[in-house]
Amino acid sequence: MSDPILFGAAYSVYVRIARLALAEKGVAYRLVEIDIFADSGPPADYATRQPFGRIPAFEHDGFRLYETGAITRYIDEAFAEPPLMPASLKGRARANQVMSIVDNYAYPAMVWGVFVEAVRAPAQGRSGNAAKIAEAFGKSGTCLDALEAVAEPGGALLGGTISLADLYLAPVMRYFTMAPEGAALLIQRPRLARWWGWMEQRPSMAATKSPME
Repeated sequence: MSDPILFGAAYSVYVRIARLALAEKGVAYRLVEIDIFADSGPPADYATRQPFGRIPAFEHDGFRLYETGAITRYIDEAFAEPPLMPASLKGRARANQVMSIVDNYAYPAMVWGVFVEAVRAPAQGRSGNAAKIAEAFGKSGTCLDALEAVAEPGGALLGGTISLADLYLAPVMRYFTMAPEGAALLIQRPRLARWWGWMEQRPSMAATKSPME
C-alpha cells in the first residue's frame, strides 16, 4: 500500500485539516503544493483531480478524492487507530455539527473576514476593509458562542479523545487568534480558550504549521 498524496497549499485551512487527520493517525504522506491563488492559477491538469479548482485533492493507491469532509472521513476509516470520530451516535452528531459550523459560519467570518482583512492585509502593506472586519467580528462572536456552548471540560473539544471536530476548528482558530482582537474574544469564552490551549500544543499542530503563522 502506497503513502497517500495530498494536493494543496500548506497555508490552506482545509489542506491543514486533512494534514492534521493524517498526522493524528500517524500516516506518512506526500504533500504536493498547489497554489490556486498563484497568478497563473493551478496547473492545467489539476482540474482532473478537482474540477471546481479548490484544494485539497487526495489520492491513495490510485483512488482519487476531493472535498475535505470526504477526505478526512476516508483517512479515518482507511487507517488504523486512533479513531477520529466519537463512538456514540450523539457524539458523532455533535462532531458533525461542529464541522458544519466551521464550514458555513466560522471559516468565512474568522478567516476571510478577520484574518485576511485584519492580519494579512496589513502584512502585505494594505488596509483591510473596516466594514468587512467589523461585520466579521460580529459573526465570529456568534460562532464562538455556539462553540462555547458545546465545548466539554477536559482536553478535546467534545470531551474524550480528539476528533474531526477539533481538527476542523484548529486551523481556523490559529488564524483568527493572530488578530489581537480575535484572541481577546476567545479569552472571553473559557471552555473554548481552555480547549485552544490544549489543542495548539499538540505535535500535529507543529507538524502542520502554516507558512503564514
